[in-house]
Amino acid sequence: MKLSDLRPAPGSHQTAKRVGRGHGSGRGKTAGRGTKGQKARTGGKIHRAFNGGQTRLSKRLPFLRGLGNSNYKFRKNYAVVNVARLAEYEAGTEVTPEVLAASGFMSNRESKGLVKILGDGEIERALTVRAHKFTESARAKIEAAGGSIEIIPTKVYEKTKRRKDESGKIVPPPQK
Repeated sequence: MKLSDLRPAPGSHQTAKRVGRGHGSGRGKTAGRGTKGQKARTGGKIHRAFNGGQTRLSKRLPFLRGLGNSNYKFRKNYAVVNVARLAEYEAGTEVTPEVLAASGFMSNRESKGLVKILGDGEIERALTVRAHKFTESARAKIEAAGGSIEIIPTKVYEKTKRRKDESGKIVPPPQK
């Protein structure tokens, strides 16, 4: 084998189209661009956000602040664990978010946030499970196995702005 014998695999390399090289080539004159119009011209690219003369989407959306009152800032994200995962612990174990993270069922970062136990799977061992939320099925399965649940309290911040009570009257903010 010689260096001059090396060739790319058949079909892996295509020769580039040589446009604008005379009418004998089949791509002479207008070079495959058709006739006239913006796309036939040199530099005649159309901006990817161009919307046919209609005001483009980026101009129609609100400036900087996102789409309306989206609640992604205030949404509570829970790390979820199924009851089937809890079945791997020995009877009498106190299962906390830190224990779940140490076992590899969630990341350390998730264990520092909110944790919710879901009811998918079965459990036969009596465990004490501590989490921020439980589904009804998870609660029933844990307690049916002889275990108990403890809800970790979350911080609830007192509202500082004016708000309405049940009757519709405006309640002034609490004084400090």
